[in-house]
Amino acid sequence: MATDYKKIGEDILAVVGEGNILSITHCATRLRLEVKDRMLIEDQEIEKIDQVKGVFFNAGQYQIILGTGIVNKVYESIIQNNPVFQDKVTNLEEIKKEGNPIKRGIRTLADIFIPIIPGIVATGLFLGLKGVVLNDTVLGFFGTSADHIPAYMLTLMSVLTDTVFAFLPALICWSAFKKFGGTPIIGFVIGLMLVSPMLPNAYSVADINSGVNPIIAFGFIPIVGYQGSVLTALVIGILGAKLERILRKRMPDSLDLMFTPFVVIFVMMLTGLLILGPLLHFVENGLVYVVEGLIHVPFGIGGLIIGFLYPLAVMTGMHHLFIMIETTLLASTGFNPLITLCAMYGFANAAVCFAISTKAKNKNIKVIGTSAGITQLLGVSEPALFGITLRYGMKPLLVMLICSAVGGALLSILGVQANSYGLAVILSPLMYIYDPYQLITYILVGVLTFAVAFVLTYLFAVPQELMISEER
Repeated sequence: MATDYKKIGEDILAVVGEGNILSITHCATRLRLEVKDRMLIEDQEIEKIDQVKGVFFNAGQYQIILGTGIVNKVYESIIQNNPVFQDKVTNLEEIKKEGNPIKRGIRTLADIFIPIIPGIVATGLFLGLKGVVLNDTVLGFFGTSADHIPAYMLTLMSVLTDTVFAFLPALICWSAFKKFGGTPIIGFVIGLMLVSPMLPNAYSVADINSGVNPIIAFGFIPIVGYQGSVLTALVIGILGAKLERILRKRMPDSLDLMFTPFVVIFVMMLTGLLILGPLLHFVENGLVYVVEGLIHVPFGIGGLIIGFLYPLAVMTGMHHLFIMIETTLLASTGFNPLITLCAMYGFANAAVCFAISTKAKNKNIKVIGTSAGITQLLGVSEPALFGITLRYGMKPLLVMLICSAVGGALLSILGVQANSYGLAVILSPLMYIYDPYQLITYILVGVLTFAVAFVLTYLFAVPQELMISEER
């Protein structure tokens, strides 16, 4: 039977109270209501509504977890059928301005990097397929070898696998300009200048055997291309967008079209190549060194720490900071061990949901737990995290944290690392197809993490109140 989104919206309004709602909006998975009196809302009644996977109150908002796709349709039904709420619609961007400066800064970073994730994910898959195609065992099965692959085929493969990282600064500058109200094409042009083929390639300069040296300006400033330099592109993009907005307010209309782009591009090119680039590249290398040092702490201790902290970061929204670090690692080393150590969170969180759903007698919880677990397997963690794991006390949370941490430690000890990011849980093995050992080891650890989390939750972490049958 088709889902009646109009009825879901009406049921929510009936419990929350139309007069109790000050503003309404939604994000990817949650209906977000600013209410006059949170105490007037019966959480249990909301959770009995079809498709509702959980509720929580945060940052002055009553948030109802519905899931990807569902929330959009419920929101639209409420707005269309209740004209009074059209005046209470709030923009999610306005909500993002709330909170402390650290959280706002991290959300801003996420908004810049998220648009370029599809390109990096695709590149990671191309790299994996290239590794499979050029594998000696695979080629031997077809009675050939890498020497017999035509040069044009190798070139086309390199176009697929190398382009995004070669021009990554251009993509980041474009996204930063777009986020901060500049003209995206100006940002893209500045980013392309940072990796101009007329400059010494950063990777070649870093290779002492290449014979390529930086250009020295004014006798002491090294000038190189900034291939793979995430931090330089990020800062230049933000500053360039702000400079453009300042100039457009002051430039006469007759000169704006010509001279604003001219000044912005000229100033940011010089700033990037002569001042900020050399300084930020040094800082970026230091960040990579520190993160890699933590990741490779002996005996899997680094993986244990990261695997434990990542779920806590997700709870607070701090996990968006990981995206910039992962992009930097990929651009600098070609690999992303960080996402590998964080990935067991998804397996453990899904297992907790399925275990609670399996053992619970409450039919409503069975449905919510299964739905949240499936959603988590597909990469959306909020229904599982807030609707099940956090909702039922410390025991499910501890099981999830411990299994995530131990899984991260095992992967660290075994030297597993992704070649991309952006794929979660059941899709995440695609980031390891570049090498059979990596793929098989990752899947085995993931399955083991899931199994252990499921068993521990089933035996020790299902609350007694869920064992009471309740007819809806």
